[in-house]
Amino acid sequence: MAKKKIKKKRNNVRYSTMIIIIALFCFLLMIGRLLELGLSSTIDGTNLKQLASKRTTKTEILTAKRGTIYSANKDVLAQNVSSYKLIAYLSEKRTENKKKPQHVVDKEKTAKELAPILEMEEAEILKYLSKENVYQTEFGSRGKGLTELTKNKIEALNLPGLDFIESYQRYYPKGDFMSYTLGYAKNKTTIENKEEKDTIIGEMGLELYYDKILKGEDGYVTYQKDLKGYKIADTNEVRKDAVEGKDIYLTIDSNVQFFVEQALHTASEESSFDWFTMVVADAKTGKILAMSTSPSFDPNKRDMTRYLDQTISSPYEPGSTMKTFTYMAAMENGVYDGNETFYSGVYKTEDGTEIGDWNRNGWGTISLDRGYALSSNVGIINLINRHMNSAMLRQYFRKLGFGSKTGVSLPNEEGGKLGFKYETEVYNAGFGQGITTTPMQNIQALTPLTNDGILLKPYLVEKIVDPSNDKVIFEGKRKEIERVASTSTVEKIKSLMDDTVNGQGNTGSGYRMEGYGLIGKTGTAQIANENGGGYLKGENDIISSFSGIYPKEDPKVIIYTSVKRPAGGNQRVIWNAVKGLVVNLSKYYGYEPIEEKGEELIEYYLSSYANKKVDEVKQELTANGISNQIIIGSGNKVIKQFPTKETKVTNKDKVFLITNDNNITIPDVTNLSSKEATSLLKLLGIKVKTEGNGYVTTQSIASGTAITEGMEIVLTLNPKFNIE
Repeated sequence: MAKKKIKKKRNNVRYSTMIIIIALFCFLLMIGRLLELGLSSTIDGTNLKQLASKRTTKTEILTAKRGTIYSANKDVLAQNVSSYKLIAYLSEKRTENKKKPQHVVDKEKTAKELAPILEMEEAEILKYLSKENVYQTEFGSRGKGLTELTKNKIEALNLPGLDFIESYQRYYPKGDFMSYTLGYAKNKTTIENKEEKDTIIGEMGLELYYDKILKGEDGYVTYQKDLKGYKIADTNEVRKDAVEGKDIYLTIDSNVQFFVEQALHTASEESSFDWFTMVVADAKTGKILAMSTSPSFDPNKRDMTRYLDQTISSPYEPGSTMKTFTYMAAMENGVYDGNETFYSGVYKTEDGTEIGDWNRNGWGTISLDRGYALSSNVGIINLINRHMNSAMLRQYFRKLGFGSKTGVSLPNEEGGKLGFKYETEVYNAGFGQGITTTPMQNIQALTPLTNDGILLKPYLVEKIVDPSNDKVIFEGKRKEIERVASTSTVEKIKSLMDDTVNGQGNTGSGYRMEGYGLIGKTGTAQIANENGGGYLKGENDIISSFSGIYPKEDPKVIIYTSVKRPAGGNQRVIWNAVKGLVVNLSKYYGYEPIEEKGEELIEYYLSSYANKKVDEVKQELTANGISNQIIIGSGNKVIKQFPTKETKVTNKDKVFLITNDNNITIPDVTNLSSKEATSLLKLLGIKVKTEGNGYVTTQSIASGTAITEGMEIVLTLNPKFNIE
């Protein structure tokens, strides 16, 4: 019995010892683990420091403001505006005082009252509001991008549990205005650090091409947070400020653009067509003053029917406007004689193909000069067949920029094709069939005719400015590519273009405007059959175009316009559009038409009249044919003038002379162009703000009011052009 007790006692001691040893071992393991956790930076592949940091720090993105796009007149064309996303709090835990609920209480009522504002079905809204076990909900695409006006309407409902998250969206104040050029940018939501980030991304036009410059660079702020996510007071933060996007100023003149938009809108009311495009460039610099395509779209709605910009991205066979450049090629190669004759009507090639004039009966035997004015295809064929070859023609076309992109700052530009080799192909290319070009290429190719033979590169951006310090980081300038024509070639071509429009019985007679000095070349191209060889034969199946210079003497603008499939093949719609545009341009630039046939246009370079007696200046101007003088004040000496010295004016222009009268008052500027009125008022030290486009119809401060320091006047502008 005693032995059994001793054995049992020994077993108990042995078990107790083992338990102690095991316990001690576990304790040592725990100590080891604690030491490892305390001394190691990484455990099981996890960086403990980073993990702790993520749990106790928060990084907020500081979104950069997207830059603004302006016209040359400083009109806002694209800008950021506040945008709102509607959210609804569903958790009852949000409400601490039942008398002031902070969550959605009556879901049916909320859905019913929101439906007409959000343009959603009540049932759809109710689905969002009926989500379970969620703190808050959104309302899909209809609940995003809300305007300030919509936000105010929802707030006026006084529905509990609704809130808004503010962001920004792109807004285009002028709506359907040079939309293919501006393009559009839209909000895109991305996930960064498990948080949504709303970014405005350019997707078309200038917004896409300059997206990186416009959007700037986002910043961030990193700080220590508490359990509820709030910043802990008196803790350090790391901050990198956002860099604002740059502002872009275009060469686009809002007034000229308005005239173009007006011309295209009127055309769409007069006739149906597939598309109608128009580009206007400054004749001396290559600046693009206006460009548009109809049908267009509103960038705010993005209700487009086609995506590509017709002015640069969809080359087409241009037709007879190319004859200008074929004639230039012959002249520059020394093989052109305008008196050389040919028999018009129909030409039969060696392979038996017949190529005819638009008037297949022809005009008998005529000169090459006459052939240009009558837009004779047979004349081109004889010129090429007798004196030129495919290499000569192709080389000159390429010299003018055809077959290559112009490099204008827009995305998706195409270079067109100059694929001609065989006899018939070369003839066709000479009068603009079988090759493809873009309106922008045609604008570029016309610049030598207004710059004594120098080819200019067209450009669209005047300058890019850093809004944080107003520093100009890029400035667009006149860029000469190379000399492509002699003075004699330029003068000869301009003479032929003049005869085409203003001569008797020529193809451009539909564009004749007595006294305006418009010159140009017409084009009518057949449309290639995309489903087989040859060309379409329907009466509508043409592209009608016009390349023009206005005015002939001292050109101000170059115009290129084209229309595809005008109803019934009637080209009157393009005549009216161009003539309406020229009427508006003449008034805007102060080029009044010479009403009396043969009336002489007098030109004169102004001197500096500062400190000269008013009577002497009036006498000098009158003696040189400048009688349209406007004297401001009753002083006896001139202190300021507009236009400035060395500016060329004509007997149709106004000259403003400001005298040394100490009591000069606000002048009456109604009926003056925006340019004239603005220039005059600025000379008087008055700040000017304009509303609208065109000519001054009202002024916010009456004429005769005394001028005070810092005075600002608002001018209301409206078009006042009657198109015959």
